[in-house]
Parts: sequence; C-alpha cells; structure tokens
Amino acid sequence: MKLFFSSFQWVVFILAGSLVAPLAVGHAFGFAPEEISSFMQRTFLLIGVSGLLQTLFGHRFPIMENPAGLWWGVFSVYAGLIASGTLGLEAGLKQLEMGMFLAGIIFVVIALLRCTEAITKLFTPLVVGTYLLLLVAQLSGSFMKGMMGIGYLSSDQINLRVAIPALITLVISMLLPRSSRPFLRNYSVLISLCIGWLLFLALGVTEPPASSGTWFAAPQPFAWGMPEFDVGIGVTAVFISLLLITNMMTSIRVMEGVMKDAGKQQQPIAYNRTMLIMGANTTLGGIFSAMGCVPISGTAGFVMATRIYQRLPFIIASIFMMAISFFPALTAFFSSIPMPVGYATIFIPFASMIGIGLKEFQAVPMDDRNRFIVGVSLMIGIGCMFIPASAVGELPGMLKTLANNGIILGMVLCIAMEQGSRLLDKRKENRTEKASKTV
Repeated sequence: MKLFFSSFQWVVFILAGSLVAPLAVGHAFGFAPEEISSFMQRTFLLIGVSGLLQTLFGHRFPIMENPAGLWWGVFSVYAGLIASGTLGLEAGLKQLEMGMFLAGIIFVVIALLRCTEAITKLFTPLVVGTYLLLLVAQLSGSFMKGMMGIGYLSSDQINLRVAIPALITLVISMLLPRSSRPFLRNYSVLISLCIGWLLFLALGVTEPPASSGTWFAAPQPFAWGMPEFDVGIGVTAVFISLLLITNMMTSIRVMEGVMKDAGKQQQPIAYNRTMLIMGANTTLGGIFSAMGCVPISGTAGFVMATRIYQRLPFIIASIFMMAISFFPALTAFFSSIPMPVGYATIFIPFASMIGIGLKEFQAVPMDDRNRFIVGVSLMIGIGCMFIPASAVGELPGMLKTLANNGIILGMVLCIAMEQGSRLLDKRKENRTEKASKTV
C-alpha cells in the first residue's frame, strides 16, 4: 500500500508539472482541442520513457523529466513567426522536429567523445546556487498568475472563485508536510491535490475534459510530417544543446546533494552515459513531435518534502505515464486537473529550491568577488525576465532565445565570470612564481 501511494504521488507531481508546456504551446500554434490532446499524449509518453531510461541506466536518480523551458521558448518563437506569416505552420513544425534530432545528435557526440566530465567542472556550488535562485525567480510569476486564475477559464483577470480555493490548497500543502502524522506528511502532495480538485468541482470552476474520441490509440510518430532542415533551426539546435547541458548538470548536482544529506548511498554518476541517454530522449522528441525533455531541478524539493528517496516508486510512475499515453481517455482525464490546483500543489517543492540554493553558497567563501558574481548574475538574469517577448522580436533567432530566458543568461554569465576570475588569479600566481624565481 505504501508503494502504491508513493508511486501515485509521483504521478500527481509529474502530471501537475507537465501540463502547462503542451497546453501553452498548443494554444500558441492554434491547435484544435483534439490536436492539443494528441500533443499531450505524445508528451506523456516522452516524459515516461525519458525518466525511466535515466533512472535505470543514466544518472540513476529519481528525477522527473519534463519539456525543457528552452525548447518551450524556441517553440514560442516559431509560433510567433508562423502567426506573423513569416513561416508556414507545416514547415515550422517540421523544422522543430529537425531541431530535436540535431540536438540529440550533439548530445550523443559529446558523450562518445567523453567530454561530459570536463563540462561538470564548470558547475561549482556558486553556479548551482545562482541557478536555483534564478529558477525560483523565473517560475514565481507563472505560479502566482496560475493560482490567481489569470489565463484560466479564458480569463485574463484575477478570478476570486479560482484564487480562493487555489490559495486554500496552497495553505493545506504548506501545513501537511509539518504534520505529526507520517501518512499526512509523506503524501502531502497527493492529499493537497485531491482536496483542491474537490474544491474546484464543488465551486463549478473546472474545465471540461477534452473529447478523446477513442479509448486506445498509440502515440503517432512524425505527427507533423518528416523533419525538414533549415539553417536557422540548425544554429538554434547547437546553441540550445549547449545550454541544456547546464539544466542536466545542475539538476543532477542538486539531487545528489539531497541524497547525501539524507544519508542515501549512491554509485558514482556515469555522466557520459547520462548524456548519451539525454541524446536518445531528445531524438525521441523529434520522432514523436514533442518538446525534448530534461531533468527538472524542482524534483529535489519534492523528494525533500515527501521523503520518497527510493527509485522504485518513480520507476512505477514513469511506466504509468507511458501507459496512459496509449489511452486518450485517460490522458484527457488527467489533463483536466485544474491548472491553479496543480500550481498550488507543487508550490512548496519548488519554493524549497531557495533553501537548497543558499545551502550551496555555504560551500564557497562568500568574499567580495563571489558576492559580486552572484549579484551581477542575479541582477541581469532576473532583469531579463521582465523584458517583453515583443521587445526582442527583431533580434536573430539565437540571441532572441537567450535574451528572452533570464535563467540561462544569468547562468552563462555566472560561469563566465567565475571561470574568468579564476583564470586571472592563476595568471597572477604564475607571474608571482616567475618573479620569485628571478629574484
């Protein structure tokens, strides 16, 4: 029974975190409800396969895989190009499939060349801590808007009938992990979601599930047609691939720290194998016309809150996600979870990332130089989050993706500043040694 509840709680967490991206992208491209449901069906399959492969053969941590925010940004850019008439819908979707293929090949090449270990040295506690603070800053707006009902039920205003039950759900999700009863504490996410869903049903503020049409249907490969190459998507794929490595590395580092704090033994991480599997997962995104998945750092907060450190419940949940992708009716049912409830349910696990980030900073001396690096990285990264997407519309595709993603820009800046300062220190040491030898 404990295994069942733990596994189902993982399913709830994965579903709550994976509904936003396919829904938002589907609406951006003007997909019909049936097309959005099919897109979500393929997304669920990819999430399940990616999580299962990484947990069994890759990093071997129970880390949720989700559509990458960077790919979400690229899809949004292409949706804008299509809406403006610059690019046709069919051609744009085929190019996005090709982008996923190219990114997967890049990951595989990096793994085969065994360059992953060298890349991991860039992810110091200073970089990981900065990344986590930027992550929370970037997600906070979406979480608050979602819980206030903005964008829900086709409303762009705060809806009190939505906000009040969502906030009640948030309070419950805050109190349950602090309960003296192990059952309430360990299954706080599942209980909070059930209560929140019942509140929304009682108040009549739920959206009707999409019509499934049939009970069984396998996710369709190449749903948008065969991939089509374009120079723009080729350059974007290279750039996105290098940035997505930061997502993967930081998520693994964060979960590794959580496991060590809990006293859970873990074998050394096979980074090259993890990168190879990430390449396979991204390629599957191209095959099944979905966004490529990456490990999500917020999973560490969920594991801390629920104390589910074992891999088996997550493995079962990943298999379940794969299974429901073959049953459109089940996909439609689970995708009918009210988005405000989903945001309220997973609010605390993601908010706890701030504490983990601050703990990372404790591993390095916070002298003037490190404080300066963190301050500049956060200022620029968070500042870019407030730049409207329309303001970067004239930039080249690659710069547009970077300028519109404060978390990656701040992350890259932090790495560059830290490594640059270390290089200068090393040169000073070398000059000092030469001077001392000359004397």
